[in-house]
Amino acid sequence: MTKKLARGVALVGAGMSKFGAFSDKTSRDLFVEAYQEMKNSVEKGLDTTKIEAFYMGNFSSDQFEKQAHLAPIVASWVGLKGIPTVRIENACASGGVALREAVLGIASGLYDVVLVGGLEKMTDLPIAEVTEALATAADTQFEIPAGFTFPGFYAAMATAYLKKYDASPVAFQHVTIKNHNNGSLNEKAQFGQTIAATMESKKKRAVKKGRPEPTWQTEFEFLSDPRGNPNIAWPMTLFDCSPVSDGGAAALLVAEDIADQFTDHPIYIIGTGQASDGALAERETLSNVPAAKKAGQQAYEMAGLTPKDIDFAEVHDCFTIAEIMATEDLGFFPEGEGWKAAMAGKTARDGEIPINTSGGLKSKGHPVGASGIGQVNEVWKQLHGIAGERQLENQPKIGLTHNVGGSGQTCVVHIFERRN
Repeated sequence: MTKKLARGVALVGAGMSKFGAFSDKTSRDLFVEAYQEMKNSVEKGLDTTKIEAFYMGNFSSDQFEKQAHLAPIVASWVGLKGIPTVRIENACASGGVALREAVLGIASGLYDVVLVGGLEKMTDLPIAEVTEALATAADTQFEIPAGFTFPGFYAAMATAYLKKYDASPVAFQHVTIKNHNNGSLNEKAQFGQTIAATMESKKKRAVKKGRPEPTWQTEFEFLSDPRGNPNIAWPMTLFDCSPVSDGGAAALLVAEDIADQFTDHPIYIIGTGQASDGALAERETLSNVPAAKKAGQQAYEMAGLTPKDIDFAEVHDCFTIAEIMATEDLGFFPEGEGWKAAMAGKTARDGEIPINTSGGLKSKGHPVGASGIGQVNEVWKQLHGIAGERQLENQPKIGLTHNVGGSGQTCVVHIFERRN
């Protein structure tokens, strides 16, 4: 039986901070920045006394900043007191799940206006401690004692994928180059530089340090050379991995029947799906994410759409292999064909199904609790035609977000529509 929302829900505002590494800012500062941009984006203005609840995605402020109980504290910083505040923790899918809970809160009739946020401040800790904190999103009883970290998890998935489909690891390089090309056009991206520009910068740095100038002529030569792109966990290299990031993002949701009080151009959330799975060792396959397939199917059924109806998607590319698997899990390409599609340019901005026009987690950044709402910001911009140089041609009408927690233990998918 197809599930439907009992009440329509609309997105009427969105904003985000710049993603990056900010030694001079707290997570609260970053969320205020995102909140102010969201507030300014509401076409007819926002009376903040109408906000009835706040759902915030945050993975681990307890470890990263030694600050628990974050939701009411952050709400207070933006002047929201006395309303229900809820912190959602579902690893890297925390932001996407917070969005879903807000959707369900409005659809149930409990609320009319809800603020959704995502927030993480990761860079205050040394990288070893960040790695240890992120590892708590895995199965700490079995997987972590066996020596796995998240690059290792996705390296295992990448290896399984390459073997099963006789795929080329060069496909991962195509994803990297594409997402950095997109990120170079995003003023909010942590790495707003193309791979070609990064390559040239590294050449100059080598000469400045008195070393021989590398002879790389193309991005692929650079990405294939461990001197410029060292292995992290084969076949995942440095440039296959998303960065450690700080950032905040915000979105305002309202009941569909009052959306015209906020804007004449609402974005409707017409599909939502969420699914879960066990640890990696419990799965029958490592070459896809079953929870993503289930969440996507739920969202498509609710929206009454198929993958062919989606104009573009922001997917969870924490590692390059994750993007390729996502394009298959969401039905954009058959199983085993995602890597070929990446190499053929089918996921580029001018391709068959543009993927991660924002630069994705890979280039835009991955402040884990904020990533899902960061994806919503790109959908907001693309559907309103305000994405600047990265704006898609032939004004898109339908966008999709795909947010994954851990190695696929959680996945949440949303589908958005602009009708006018």
